[in-house]
Amino acid sequence: MDNYLVWVLIGFGLVIVELLTGTFYLLVLGIASFGAAAVAFFELSFPLQASTAAILAAAGSWLVHLYRVKNRQQQMRSMDYAQPVTFEEWVDQSERMARVRYRGAQWEARIESGADNTGGTTIYADVKAGTQLYILITSGNTLTVSKTRPDK
Repeated sequence: MDNYLVWVLIGFGLVIVELLTGTFYLLVLGIASFGAAAVAFFELSFPLQASTAAILAAAGSWLVHLYRVKNRQQQMRSMDYAQPVTFEEWVDQSERMARVRYRGAQWEARIESGADNTGGTTIYADVKAGTQLYILITSGNTLTVSKTRPDK
């Protein structure tokens, strides 16, 4: 089998896999294989074929990366962000882990440390049952909460 046919088959294989996965990087590799097939069609050396494929793959991957960075959408915040929760009890005060009540259910929560009046940090030793805290991050079934309400 001629070298250019091998490159074409590799290119089609990569394009088909790309259609199944939805990434543009495999499409770039497929196009790079087609470029190497064009070089192989003119019966140039294999190192030149491989170099063509590598250069096209690197340039195409860089362009796809730039496109994705330019068009990156900002993730929406969780619907739970800045919602109030009620502190119930400490699970491990040294690790800032607590149980809070949110929407009628108990949740594990990590209390975010914050600044105190002296410029240092506090772990909220003064948090007692019934204190209202606010959700910053939802990570699985653990909330990260703060004593101060974040800006929406």
